[in-house]
Amino acid sequence: MLVIPMDGEKIVMDSEDFEKFFENYTYDLFNDSEGDTCCGVGEVCDFTKGMRFDAVFLPLLYSVAVVLGLLGNGLVFWILAQKKRSWTVTDTFILHLGIADSMLLFTLPFWAAQATQTEGWTFGTPLCKITGAIFQINFYCGIFLLAVISLDRYLSIIHAAQMYSRKKTWVVHSSCAFVWICSILLSIPDWLFLQSVKDTRRNKTECVHNYLGYGQSVPQWRLASRLIYHLVGFLLPSAVLLYCYSCILLRLQRGSQGLQKHRAVRVILALVLVFFLCWTPYNITLMVDTLHSNNTLKDTCETRTSLDIALSATSSLGYLHCSLNPVVYAFVGVTFRRHLLAILRSLGCKMKIGAGMRTTDSRRSSVWSGDTSNTLAI
Repeated sequence: MLVIPMDGEKIVMDSEDFEKFFENYTYDLFNDSEGDTCCGVGEVCDFTKGMRFDAVFLPLLYSVAVVLGLLGNGLVFWILAQKKRSWTVTDTFILHLGIADSMLLFTLPFWAAQATQTEGWTFGTPLCKITGAIFQINFYCGIFLLAVISLDRYLSIIHAAQMYSRKKTWVVHSSCAFVWICSILLSIPDWLFLQSVKDTRRNKTECVHNYLGYGQSVPQWRLASRLIYHLVGFLLPSAVLLYCYSCILLRLQRGSQGLQKHRAVRVILALVLVFFLCWTPYNITLMVDTLHSNNTLKDTCETRTSLDIALSATSSLGYLHCSLNPVVYAFVGVTFRRHLLAILRSLGCKMKIGAGMRTTDSRRSSVWSGDTSNTLAI
């Protein structure tokens, strides 16, 4: 009989169960990946290359993301507070995007500490679950909010129908609440499986998914959580976004809509492009890692080390996304720049403003584009 201690409990296997469990599957409990201890006969993988990469690359990138993100999102909240009595539907969505991004920013110092500290994750399992779940919630919330906005834009421009109305603000708030609830529910696998675990081979404690704590169905648990992430969190919303904006761009290209309609699409389209640029590399890398977990692709030490580094780099790019949305607003949103320059002038900054930026619009408009249409003003 083999007794495996696991989080204060014991899993008992006889020799037949143990051999059956590991017959076609080698699971690395500590790195949430398969086959990186011995990828081939007599071959032992060296983890130091990936650990050195994380120790140098992650703290640097996370520091940049935290500084830019807190400044940028803080500025977004400030501008929204200045015009809270004249909020549009768009401003409400932007507020929720900013909240999700800010939540993620506060978790980055913990991940940087795990990469740099020789003892690894020192904050315990509860904080491991919280920070890991926030990562997923931010991702789901971001892409779901963009999908909802895209559907509204699609109905407004293609079918001349309004999904939201300024007179019924409860509808947009209900939509945002629904997005948050769905995002939290989809993060349940992280609340269940994330644990602070000691990796004796790396001599380091790590915050990782521990599927072994839930019996012998490790491949099934892992595959199920990955499929939820790939299908519900990325592929389906991506299909909605691509379909909606393909139809919108084709309609706008025909010239049947005016300048205001073009402005209504410009900022949100930029947000969608930035989202895909930041998150697509991580999702592709994660899909490759999922194929490795099912032994679909040949696993060697070289490929495992490359995958570990790629996952670190691409997930960091996803983290960086939470600091880029304010940059998009500043470069694409005309009215946002106008509000920003007004704030700088009020602080005593003397800036030369072009004639086109001096004019003010007395009509109610979204901060992010200057669109004054009755529909969603992006």
